[in-house]
Amino acid sequence: MLTTTKLYDIFHIVNGVHGDPHTVLGMHEIEQDGKKMVVVRAFAPGAQTITVIDHANKRKKYPMELLHQDGFFEVTIEDREEWFRYQLEYTDYSGNSWKGYDPYSFEPTMSEFDRHLFGAGTHYEIYEKMGGRLMTHQGAKGAAFSVWAPNAKAVSVVGDFNNWDYRRHLMRRLGNSGIWEIFIPGLAEGDAYKFHVVQNNGRHVDKIDPYGLYSELRPNTASKLFPLKRYKWKDRRWMTGRKKYDFKTSPMNIYEVHLGSWMRGEENRFLTYTELADRLIPYVKEMGYTHIEVLPVEEHPFDGSWGYQVTGYYAPTSRYGNPDEFKYFIDTCHQNGIAVILDWVPAHFPKDDFGLARFDGTALYEHQDPRLGEHLQWGTYIFNYGRKEVANFLLANALFWLQAYHIDGLRVDAVASLLHLNFCKDEGQWIPNKYGGSENLDAIEFLKHMNSIIEKREPGAMMIAEDSTSWPGVTRRAEEGGLGFSLKWNMGWMNDFLFYIKKDPIHRKYHHNKLTFGMAYNYSENFVLVLSHDEVVHMKGSMIGKMPGDTWQKFANLRLSYGFMMGHPGKKLLFMGGEFGQYQEWSEARSLDWHLLQYADHQQMQAYVKELNHFYAKESAFWEGDFDPNGFEWIECDDADSSVVSFVRRSKDKELIFVCNFTPVVHNGFSLGVPKEGIYKEVLNSDAERFGGSNVLNEGPLESKKVPCNRCPFSVNLDVPPLGMVVLEREAEAKAPVKKAAKKTESIEKNTEKPVAEADLA
Repeated sequence: MLTTTKLYDIFHIVNGVHGDPHTVLGMHEIEQDGKKMVVVRAFAPGAQTITVIDHANKRKKYPMELLHQDGFFEVTIEDREEWFRYQLEYTDYSGNSWKGYDPYSFEPTMSEFDRHLFGAGTHYEIYEKMGGRLMTHQGAKGAAFSVWAPNAKAVSVVGDFNNWDYRRHLMRRLGNSGIWEIFIPGLAEGDAYKFHVVQNNGRHVDKIDPYGLYSELRPNTASKLFPLKRYKWKDRRWMTGRKKYDFKTSPMNIYEVHLGSWMRGEENRFLTYTELADRLIPYVKEMGYTHIEVLPVEEHPFDGSWGYQVTGYYAPTSRYGNPDEFKYFIDTCHQNGIAVILDWVPAHFPKDDFGLARFDGTALYEHQDPRLGEHLQWGTYIFNYGRKEVANFLLANALFWLQAYHIDGLRVDAVASLLHLNFCKDEGQWIPNKYGGSENLDAIEFLKHMNSIIEKREPGAMMIAEDSTSWPGVTRRAEEGGLGFSLKWNMGWMNDFLFYIKKDPIHRKYHHNKLTFGMAYNYSENFVLVLSHDEVVHMKGSMIGKMPGDTWQKFANLRLSYGFMMGHPGKKLLFMGGEFGQYQEWSEARSLDWHLLQYADHQQMQAYVKELNHFYAKESAFWEGDFDPNGFEWIECDDADSSVVSFVRRSKDKELIFVCNFTPVVHNGFSLGVPKEGIYKEVLNSDAERFGGSNVLNEGPLESKKVPCNRCPFSVNLDVPPLGMVVLEREAEAKAPVKKAAKKTESIEKNTEKPVAEADLA
C-alpha cells in the first residue's frame, strides 16, 4: 500500500520525539485523485495487528498495515469520506487482544480561553485544567493530561498502563501556550504516571506532575490519578460561617503540629489521616485550642525537611493516606469547631531531578542566574515570580488548598526570603533590582496579587506571614500599599522573650526591656505570638529545657511564660509537646514523649495549659482587643528591680488584670494599682498546687483603696507568688470584708521538692 505518511513523521513518532503527534496519528480526512477518504494511523509497540472498528456499526472493520517494525500502523478507508467514531482492536505476538478508543481521536481538553488566562497569570482554577485529571471526555472515560513545558522538544505520558514506554502516548503542543496535552481513555483512579520530557538539550527525563493530586509513597515519586471532587463534605455550616469570620476580634490559640511525629503507631509507623482525626482532634478540643496548624503536608521526598522542601504542591503527602482521607481530617476538625491552618512554601523548591527543577531543560519555574534563582543557604531554587505562568501556578495553589480542601488559612513560610534579593547572600551573590535596591519587586507584586485575590474570593480565610524582618505594612491591605496578609508571626517578641526567660532570675532585671519592648511596636502589624517548632530544634533545647533553675523552677518558669504570653496582646501559637513540658528536643523521626505524663510534674503542666486555654477562649478580654490600643494598658512595666510587670486586658464588657513575677521571691501584701474602684477576685493563679505550684494564692476578695499606685487612682494589696502569674477580675463595686491570704514568705529556693528528677525524665 502506498502510505500517505511522511517518513520524517514516522521516524519521530517511533522514536518518541514528535512535537505534534495528533497531526499524524489518529483519523484524518484526506483527498486523493479528487476523491475524499479517511486515513487512520496508530503506533503501538509490541502489537502484531491493529484493526479499526466503526463504533456505530461494529461489523465494519478495517485491518491496518504495519509500516514500521516498531509498531507504526496505517489504513486508508476509501469508502468513508468523513471522520467517524471508532475503536482500535489490538493483538500482540502472544495472542492477547484488547480494544479501546484511540487517544489520538479526541479534541483538546483545554480551551483557548484557558490557555489565554494561564498565559496572563489569572487562571485562578488552573488546577482543574492542568495535570492528570480523571474525566469523561467525548463520551469516553479516562484521564486528560496537560503540562507546561514550552521549551521541550517532546513530552509524553508514561506509566504502568503503557509499560513506562515514552513512545506510546506522545502529547501535542497547544499553540504558543507552551502547554502539552493528551486524553488517554481507559485510565482509572490509582494509575501511576509521570511526564517524560525530551528537554531542549535532548536529554530525556521523567518528571512528576506539577499539578498532581496524589503521589506514590516515598522513596517512589510517581504521581497517581485521583478524583478531585468525590469527597462529600459535611462542614457546610462551618464554611458558611467562615465567610463572616473576623479573626481580629476572635480567639485564636493555635496548636502547631507535625502530623508524622505527634504520635506514632506500633513499630514507629505513621498514623494515618483518619487515625489522626480520631486521636489528635479530640485531644486538641479537650485541651482548649481553637486552631490546628500543620507543618507542610504537601508532598516532599525527604522526611528531614519536615515538608518545607516541596515537590508535589497540589498533593497531600501519601505518608498518612490519600487525599480524601486528608479531607476527612479537615472535615472532622470543622465539625468539632477547630480551624485548620496549613504551612505553605512558595519561597523555594528542591533541586530533585524528578521535580520542578529545570523542568523542560531550561530554568522554567526558577531563574537561570543563580544570583536570582538559588537559595545558597538551603540548596534550593527560587521561583521566578515575574513569570506569569509561575505566579499563576503558585496563586492557584494557594486557592486550591482553601477551596478544594477547605483549609482555613495559610501560614506562608520564609516571607523574608521572598521580599529580599540579598536574603542570606553576601556581596556578589545577588543582583539588585532595576532601581538598585534589594527588594524583590516581582515577589512583592505576587504577594499583593495573591492576598488581594484570596481576600475577595475566600472571605474569612487567613493569610499569615512568617516574616523575620521589619518590612512595613505586611498586614496592611494591598490596596493601601501593604502586602495584604491577615497576620504576621511576631519573631521579634519571640526572640526577646526567650532571651529574657532563659536568664537566671537574678540577672533578669538587667534585661527588663526585652520583656516589655514588644508593646512599643505591637500595633504596627496584626501579630501572632509564636513559640514554634523552630525554637525546639537544632540544639536550641525544648521549652522546658530553656528554663533556668531546678526542676520545680523550670516548671514554674514555663507556667509563667505561657501565662504571660497568653495575656500579652496578639494571637497565640504553641508547638506540640510544649504543653506538657517535653524535655527532649523535637525530632520528626519519633513520637512526642507521651510517656512523661505518668509523672506528676508533666501531668500538672498539661492541666495548667488546658485550664489556661479554656480560660482564654471564654474571656473576651484576652482577644477581642488584640489589635486595638484600648485593649491593653500597662499598670507597671518599669519595675526592673523586682522583675514584676502588670497590665490590663480589656474587651467591651470585661477587664482582666495580670500580674507576672519573674523572680522566685514571694511578694506579700504587694501594692498593685487598679484603674477602677471595687472588689477584685483572683480568677487564675499559675502557682496553684494543682498545677505543681507552691500555692501562694489570694483566696478571698481584694478590696481596692483610694490610694494611688502605678499611675492608677486606686490600689489593692495581694500576695504575688514566686515565678507566678495572677489574673484578677473586678467582681463588684460595693465594699466587702477582705479575707487575707495566709502569708508565705519563703522564696522558691526553700520550696523545691523534686518528686521527679530531671535525669529521670530525659
